[in-house]
Amino acid sequence: MSSVAKIIEVIGISEKGWEDAAQIAITEAKKSVHGIHGIKVRDMTADVDSSGKIIRYKTTVKMSFGVER
Repeated sequence: MSSVAKIIEVIGISEKGWEDAAQIAITEAKKSVHGIHGIKVRDMTADVDSSGKIIRYKTTVKMSFGVER
């Protein structure tokens, strides 16, 4: 494990819920970022349709990973 970590911020979007949106953010980030070892949920928001129903959940997460040498 590296003694230096980097933190990025990613937004996941889901039609199922905030937890699913966070998982989507991690899954997508893992395609180009290696060694993710933790996240912090920074924000949870949603899009609402004209009837007031939530149609999209958005979770903003900060994720940390070790810097490779």
